[in-house]
Amino acid sequence: MRVLHTSDWHVGRTFHGRDLLAEQEAVLGGLANLVSDERVDVLVVSGDLYDRAVPSAEAVEACAWILAQIAEAGAQIIITPGNHDSAPRLGAFAGFAQAGGLHLRTTIAELHKPVVLPDEHGPVAFYGIPYLEPEPARHVLGDLELRGHAAVLGEAMRRVKEDLQTRKSRSVVLAHAFVIGGETSDSERTIAVGGVPHVPGSLFDGIDYAALGHLHGPQVLAEHLRYSGSPLAYSFSEARHRKSVWLVELDESGLAGVERRELPVPRALATARGDLQELLTEPRYEDLVEKFLSVELTDPVRPIDAMRRLQERFPHAVHLDWRPEGGRPVARRYTEAVRGRSDEQVACCFVEDARKSAPTNAERALLREALAAVAGKEPE
Repeated sequence: MRVLHTSDWHVGRTFHGRDLLAEQEAVLGGLANLVSDERVDVLVVSGDLYDRAVPSAEAVEACAWILAQIAEAGAQIIITPGNHDSAPRLGAFAGFAQAGGLHLRTTIAELHKPVVLPDEHGPVAFYGIPYLEPEPARHVLGDLELRGHAAVLGEAMRRVKEDLQTRKSRSVVLAHAFVIGGETSDSERTIAVGGVPHVPGSLFDGIDYAALGHLHGPQVLAEHLRYSGSPLAYSFSEARHRKSVWLVELDESGLAGVERRELPVPRALATARGDLQELLTEPRYEDLVEKFLSVELTDPVRPIDAMRRLQERFPHAVHLDWRPEGGRPVARRYTEAVRGRSDEQVACCFVEDARKSAPTNAERALLREALAAVAGKEPE
């Protein structure tokens, strides 16, 4: 049996305010070609199908189209919810969807009941473990002594293995969790609810393949224990990721091999650093024009309307930081800044600081005249 391991689609997500539905449709819709070309039997999504618990109508429509393309290409589809999904909403009509080859494993109480699919060597049991938030999960699992992520996932895996002992089948587990040894990126929402979010990889010992979701970078924790990562980059910390999916081969004895299949990049990410005029004029930045761009400006004074001006050259610039060379001046309390200075010195310093040039002699004379008028005496 050939299984395509994916996760963290986050359909409906935006990137610094930019809509990504077109890019998501291009990459995820392309999985149908991979299913067809690689003769994939089953595609799994290990959580975070959507980016929000209540996805937009456009996100639902896009997701339905993508799943239809994959099913038409010949794969059964198994999905379990992540911490971004609403399990009840995602699992609605699960019984009807299963008849069409879409298996939605969203119920904690039934996580030990697998989707069983056959190949020429016999059955393969797919167990879908939804994201387990510790407090509600321990109530559903019926053990109030369970505390934290490791405890509730440990109980879930105990039930899975107990069921597996009654079957003569190979096994695949879908789990949305933060396994010790995994590397994070900036686009993942924390799951540190109810204590330490990490769980040990040893929980998945005895399983032929564990298809992990939650972390957005593709990672190998053990031969049978992997994160596929998100199919698109959702933060600039992922600029160096090679977005991909895992093609898993199961033979008669279990895991036969795993191969990486890289995904297309609809729009690359890049960063640039320099002063505004340099970024707007230097030819060496021309290759950044079509990329999502994060800019760090080094001008000593924050430029006015910098993002608009940058987007005239870089239409996909989406993030801007101002970090002047030498660091920003240390802020001082106003009373400390003006202590021991005359009114004229304070006013002149304000002018100089605001425009980075000292007042002229004529301007100083006008300031003295104005201050004297306020004080009710002739200027000196």
